[in-house]
Amino acid sequence: MVRRSTESWALQSALERHGLGPVVGVDEAGRGACAGPLAVAACILRPGDARRFEGLTDSKLLTREEREEFFRVIQRRAVDFRVVLVDPPEVDRRGVHIANIDGMRRAVARLDVRPGYVLTDGFPVSGFGVPSLAVPKGDLAAACVAAASVLAKVTRDRLMAELHEKHPEYRFDLHKGYCTPTHGAALREHGPCPEHRFSFVNVAAAARGRSPDGFPVGVRHNGAVTVDDVSAESGEADELVAPEDMEDVEDVAGEGGEAR
Repeated sequence: MVRRSTESWALQSALERHGLGPVVGVDEAGRGACAGPLAVAACILRPGDARRFEGLTDSKLLTREEREEFFRVIQRRAVDFRVVLVDPPEVDRRGVHIANIDGMRRAVARLDVRPGYVLTDGFPVSGFGVPSLAVPKGDLAAACVAAASVLAKVTRDRLMAELHEKHPEYRFDLHKGYCTPTHGAALREHGPCPEHRFSFVNVAAAARGRSPDGFPVGVRHNGAVTVDDVSAESGEADELVAPEDMEDVEDVAGEGGEAR
């Protein structure tokens, strides 16, 4: 696992030296949330610009202030970047995993600079039109993927704060749409709003006013929810229980894939 930012440029540098640049990193935020959009970002950083990004890493390991600062630096220094938002209805219709993959393709396709190579975080994705590589823990191992992670998370967090103004009863500003006790209590009290993902079993159960012990017709289970994407500053990460105990916060998607 590569942690230091100078080392996290090694893969990009090697690809650039072999004439395979520009190298674009792709990552998403909001995969495991049951409300709000999925944010997918693509980012191309300048070769040899490591000094400007000292400390850049997985956005979930950064404080809110650090993310905001890197967000500004990335916008100023990146060769090119794009952020695509996949709305809840599309996530419901296509499933989280397929919507995520398509969002990655769209983010790369919308870049003004045509990349020579694509680095994705964790799992392989085809259809970019150029070679690509899945990098385990990519937002730790490759600076361009970490930059995409920051772009996606900051964009999504800001949007969820705006949605809080529209739907203050859910406290989207606090948990950013993830399955926390506060969010679950609000769902049970108020039911879901249009910003929720109705393909998630806890949202579907709240909409139907029944326990999520069984799955509604047409809803398939998408695996256990992980909590690594819950914002550290939310103050609720420590309240979350183990996945096997999370009967009311499982997420579902028609196309499968690990929750994130």
